[in-house]
Amino acid sequence: MAGIPVEHIAIGQLFALAEQYKAAGHKAASVELYKSWIAYHPDDPFLYAAYFNYGTTLNDLKDRFGAINAFRDSARLKPDFYQAHLSLGLTLEQIGRKGEAITEWLGVASALALVNGETVAHRIYALEQIGRVLESLDRDGPAEDALRQRLELGTDDKVIQHWIALRMRQCKWPVLTETDRMKRRSLLSGISPLSLAAFADDPMFQLATAYRYNKALIGAQKGARRWAVPGMSSPDRKLRIGYVSSDLREHAVGFSMADVLALHDRDRFEIYAYYCGIENDDSTKLRIKASVDQWFDIDALSDEQVCLQIEADAIDILIDLNGYTKGARTRVFALRPAPIAVNWFGYPCTMGSPYHHYIIADAQVVPPDAERFYSETVVRLPCYQPNDRNRVVSSRKPTRAEEGLPETGFVFCCLNGLQKLTEITFGRWMIILAAVPDSVLWLLGGTPDTQERLRGLAAGAGIAPERLVFAGKIANPDHLARYALADLFLDNLPYGAHTTAADALWMGLPVLTVAGRSFASRVCSSLVSAAGLGDLICPNPDIYMARAIALGRTPDAIQTLKARLAAQRDSCLLFDTPRLVAHLEDLYRQMWSAFERGALPSPELANLDTYHAIGTSLDIESVELLSDEAYRALYAEKLADWDATYPIRPDTRLWPGPNESGVSDLQSIFHKGRRLL
Repeated sequence: MAGIPVEHIAIGQLFALAEQYKAAGHKAASVELYKSWIAYHPDDPFLYAAYFNYGTTLNDLKDRFGAINAFRDSARLKPDFYQAHLSLGLTLEQIGRKGEAITEWLGVASALALVNGETVAHRIYALEQIGRVLESLDRDGPAEDALRQRLELGTDDKVIQHWIALRMRQCKWPVLTETDRMKRRSLLSGISPLSLAAFADDPMFQLATAYRYNKALIGAQKGARRWAVPGMSSPDRKLRIGYVSSDLREHAVGFSMADVLALHDRDRFEIYAYYCGIENDDSTKLRIKASVDQWFDIDALSDEQVCLQIEADAIDILIDLNGYTKGARTRVFALRPAPIAVNWFGYPCTMGSPYHHYIIADAQVVPPDAERFYSETVVRLPCYQPNDRNRVVSSRKPTRAEEGLPETGFVFCCLNGLQKLTEITFGRWMIILAAVPDSVLWLLGGTPDTQERLRGLAAGAGIAPERLVFAGKIANPDHLARYALADLFLDNLPYGAHTTAADALWMGLPVLTVAGRSFASRVCSSLVSAAGLGDLICPNPDIYMARAIALGRTPDAIQTLKARLAAQRDSCLLFDTPRLVAHLEDLYRQMWSAFERGALPSPELANLDTYHAIGTSLDIESVELLSDEAYRALYAEKLADWDATYPIRPDTRLWPGPNESGVSDLQSIFHKGRRLL
């Protein structure tokens, strides 16, 4: 066939020969073949298909502009050949012409409004791409609408995750809005673990969701390494610690970890960084690169290639600084390239995975009786969160007027992302504003539509809309400097301020918080306590509101708190990074010792499918309103109902047998270390 003149090659032969060239690594020859064939066959009825394959091959060679022209010719010759429009959209996006890309996909979605078995896949694909690109452009409302249309064609957990995240970011309440085709239970089942942390203070359902998410996202991995017990090594042996993260740069994680990585004891440890984030260098990334023993950019590497590198580096303990966040390389951990895997700091929840052995917390974040909510074995630092003592703060002092704040009056603030804000918390803040005349609430800004939505909700609660002031996003040194304009930071529930709270405390701004049940809801209380302001940790939301109102009415009390913060900043536990690193290194040595003794813990994953099924039946948003006793009773009741319907075999039962008195002990539902009734 290769000897046939190109003018005599039929379309089927063309495709076969072009594929032979590509399979042999001769993509350029394939391009020339298509180009010649097209020139000889201007009237072929399948010319549109030749143009499409020609464009695909050009795209493989990164000739984006040539590919765009080829896809356009394909679409022009056969307008209902929707693959050409879809590929044209992707290629336009690749060269930064996102608006034109969306136009192509909208055309497909509109043309296929009446879908059938042949066209539904094209419409689904177009709507998913529209939603994805609009979200990247911060056009949240249209992106949400595109994904809602996509979900009307059939539920898909990945799409549900993005749709819910978009609604949370826009403060559209209630977040889970049912339609005939999208039922609440399906939506709740599809929520991502990170969004769930901001949606509901239910650590049991968070664990079950993480477990289900891990199974769907990663699943069982062939080729995962099995590690034999090594026996005791020399006490002088250096441990090799690997940190995996997409955020070792100008990011909350990068800012906080920079000091930690520089302070590790190089006589006892070798520090490796595996970076899977964006390419551009910034001062924080360069600072971290200079502080570690080895730095590897792994974003372009496959998971298998990364594992080979980690194994070649003989890493002893691998630290996951991403968890289930953007840019994570969870599958690397699933392949187990190091004997010990640790979940720390980048993701304030349990992983629910079979390969993360430990989670690092502290006694405030995870009290002993809460360990049942974590698949990992809990180990503790004096204070869970690392902090950078070398924050760069702008020397320029902003004025209230520059930030749109009133010259007089009390300024409550919460500079967390708006995706953390819930309807319940917003309602509490409106009560606080109503009780403190002339006060304002200073929030981190979102899209204009979201800001207007919140002002409208404030007006509906009897609060003048202008009493909500939105802070623009600015460079971090300038952002830190403007904390001085606020009087009191009001924490969110259930996903509180973490690095944001540490920044506020570093800048001398008191933070008022309430300790919830879940990891994300308790970090702020840990930070406030470690900063020496434990009296600002409230046991419940009612006391939180009362305390905020009292402080808002007594500015002198705020000045006293600020003076305490200033006096303690350089000596308090929160910012004692050398102490944190010393304790962290002790934990690493203890982990390695356990491995050498054959005592490495196994993650506890029993019965989590059942807990997930129960959780999806609950009014999950309202769980935070329950006392701990009522929360336990709720799950005990649901588990008993479950067992009555689906009796459990003895080897997989949901609760232990009768206690010594012969009575089934329902109170043991949450006994330490197990998740059984």
